[in-house]
Amino acid sequence: MNGTIRDNVKKGIKVKVVQKQDQKTGKLTEGIVKDILTNSRKHHHGIKVRLESGIVGRIKEIL
Repeated sequence: MNGTIRDNVKKGIKVKVVQKQDQKTGKLTEGIVKDILTNSRKHHHGIKVRLESGIVGRIKEIL
């Protein structure tokens, strides 16, 4: 599924996100979506979410 479309993102799903400080390296962090932070329907870099661990990042993969 595509992590750039908000309709594909639901609370409780497992995703891989890239954090702001990891954008250059592309390091992904896996976790469960707690909150959806992007209000627009689409975002070309990925929908921004907060994971249950408190990490904030943009979705690169929906697992």
